[in-house]
Amino acid sequence: METHNTINEQFEFSGKLKTYSLIAIIVGVVGIVAGFFLNVEREFANLLLMGYYFACVCIAGIFFCAVQYAAQAGWPTAFLRIPQAFAKTLPYAAVILVVIIFCGIHFTHQVVTEEGHQTITGTYLYKEWAPKAITTPGNEAYNKIIDGKSGYLNIPFFFIRLAFYLIAYSILGLLLVKYSNNEDELGGVFNYKKSFNVSCAFLAIFGFTVPLFAFDTIMSLEAHWFSTMFGWYNFAALWVSGLAVITLVIITLRRQGYMQWITADHLHNMGQLMFGFSIFWTYLWFAQFLLTYYANIPEEAVYFYRRWEPEFQPWFWLNIVINFLAPFLILMSRDSKRHEGVMRIACIILVLGHWLDYYIMVMPGTVGPKGRGLGVQEIGTFIGFAGLFCFLVFNALSKFKSMVPKNHPFLQESLNHHI
Repeated sequence: METHNTINEQFEFSGKLKTYSLIAIIVGVVGIVAGFFLNVEREFANLLLMGYYFACVCIAGIFFCAVQYAAQAGWPTAFLRIPQAFAKTLPYAAVILVVIIFCGIHFTHQVVTEEGHQTITGTYLYKEWAPKAITTPGNEAYNKIIDGKSGYLNIPFFFIRLAFYLIAYSILGLLLVKYSNNEDELGGVFNYKKSFNVSCAFLAIFGFTVPLFAFDTIMSLEAHWFSTMFGWYNFAALWVSGLAVITLVIITLRRQGYMQWITADHLHNMGQLMFGFSIFWTYLWFAQFLLTYYANIPEEAVYFYRRWEPEFQPWFWLNIVINFLAPFLILMSRDSKRHEGVMRIACIILVLGHWLDYYIMVMPGTVGPKGRGLGVQEIGTFIGFAGLFCFLVFNALSKFKSMVPKNHPFLQESLNHHI
């Protein structure tokens, strides 16, 4: 494709990029179907992992836009359409995540205890609190601790909360896209001011609800355990993986001949953010682990004990190596953050690394030791969701009339950005 030199260019979603996205979706569908024949419980766990990851990356795009508007930052304006495309994709990701969770709770199977008794009709997801028998006094499966949490952990209230988070994020994200498009059509700063107000509202709602989103969707898989740091740990993973995917999309578009106005200075800033927040993620990882290890309270330590079983321990330590040591060493120098090839490698490592991070969060509490390893189910589900994400994001990007917000008040600052 020839190089484009005007900011009025419109992205055309076609060629190999579209073909590869569709092939990945087909591979994913085949892998998911095969996964249900191999191990239904493990496949539901993989679907939850990727559905959550998909939604988190889209939410990170909205958060990126909101932070820039609220801070009145100018440098990322030249590629703001990319996180805006993430915002347009979030409603699809939200529906997929809710459907996965709904099916995982309502499709059931017989659970056999170690003694060989069939005690309850179990769910594939959230098995520690979703089955009715667990909160029914007198039932063999009754659990007093979970019953005490049933005012919060019950299916109707769970879906009400989940719908609130995802609908609120989606509406505010789409409003940012709408006002940006209106700004292109009408000019002036009226729509920019509206974007500023919406961004402040989003950040306030997001700040209060993103820990709850993590508590509900992931931490409640192991409902006996809790950590007040878990929500912010998930936020750090959401933010770093979102930054990595935004940067990967920028590099992909530049290699397609688009967005030639994006310079090494823009990549440098993205590299700084990924480097800094990888350190922040590591701080939260270590703090949560160290406090639990030091206190040695059984009901807290059980979370890490499960992840220190032989089936998961190698992945547990690999997680910290990939998500801390790799970006730390690769992105430390100034030159590496300004080199497109190095940045691309760092982003791929972080995307795969945070998939492993979510894997460690999800698998021990859903399928246990038998969920160890990488097979057809993990690879197929990942490829399918990656293809779907690319298809939806690039398709959303092609709907913009221009690949930059032409009348954004800070556009010239971004086009002439230099550090």
